Amino acid sequence: MFGLIGTVIVGFIVGVIAKLIMPGKENLGFIMTAVLGIAGSLIATYAGQMIGWYQAGQGAGWIGSTIGAFVVLWGYLKFKGNA
Repeated sequence: MFGLIGTVIVGFIVGVIAKLIMPGKENLGFIMTAVLGIAGSLIATYAGQMIGWYQAGQGAGWIGSTIGAFVVLWGYLKFKGNA
């Protein structure tokens, strides 16, 4: 259970980081940024572990989560037509 809670907390943090590095103005609220960051973090964490790129607790998980959050945020903005 702690693994999921930790992933959600990391997702929130990397969602904020992804929003900061995303070029342009997104006009996303705090909650939507957190939700997209959590989604990207969950996807990247479990996909990266399934593929064998890293294990739980490794620093590469932060990088993967940040990239995952960025990709989800970018995809969301493309879908909405803002990027």
